[in-house]
Amino acid sequence: MTLFITLAAAIAAAVIWLLKPEFARKNRIGFLALMYFGAAIMWTVDGFAALAEGEPFVELSDAAVVKDDALLGLCVVVLGILIWGIYRTVKNKFATQRNA
Repeated sequence: MTLFITLAAAIAAAVIWLLKPEFARKNRIGFLALMYFGAAIMWTVDGFAALAEGEPFVELSDAAVVKDDALLGLCVVVLGILIWGIYRTVKNKFATQRNA
């Protein structure tokens, strides 16, 4: 579930990046998309490691595990937005100071 939520966020950021290039450049959406795609790759590798150990790629049979994974996925998305906001603020502040 964590993989699906993170991948959905990555695809959403990529779509914004592709469809609104001026907005994406101004708000550094590419950085956000890269963070989410990196997280999605990490969860994919984790799934393959689980397969190698004889476990399912994604655990969907236990409701408690699905709930925990969904909560973790939402935390990853929120943390990504917070880090992106800090990055965007710092980069825009330094760009403004350098141009002044």
